[in-house]
Amino acid sequence: MRNRSVIAAGAVAAGLLAVLANSAAQAAEYHSALKIRGVQYDAPGRDSNSCSSGNTKQEYVTIKNYSSSATVNLKGYVVKDATGNRFAFTANHYLQPGDYVKLRGGHGTDSDSGNVVYRDNCNFLWNNDRDTIYLYKPSSSRSDVHAYTKSANDRDGDGYIRFHS
Repeated sequence: MRNRSVIAAGAVAAGLLAVLANSAAQAAEYHSALKIRGVQYDAPGRDSNSCSSGNTKQEYVTIKNYSSSATVNLKGYVVKDATGNRFAFTANHYLQPGDYVKLRGGHGTDSDSGNVVYRDNCNFLWNNDRDTIYLYKPSSSRSDVHAYTKSANDRDGDGYIRFHS
């Protein structure tokens, strides 16, 4: 009888450790209020990175503040792709709780009220077949990361993938 109690207690403890480890792994993924909400990785139309007539402004990544109470300043955050292309937010841009910003290609006027920041670069950042999007905090620790492939993640084929709702 005593052996069954010890075995049962061991099984319960092992199960509890597995649940705690799984919870910790999930919590680690969401340690930051800022997350990549989605990406328009394939700009509508024929790809052209011409600054005057191209469609790089139609390619963007949306970053959202998922906090229910904290305002986050994007200054110092960095967005990268798998090959190391990067964009650093060098100016203050405040995201209120639930607010978002679209980081677009091309040139334009950054606007808090318009929820847009331009990369001031007319080259496409995201690959149309597959890529990985990294979001880093000013401390250089990772805030969020998402890999995608067109065939696996863009089920409707519109060039947009949503990661967080």
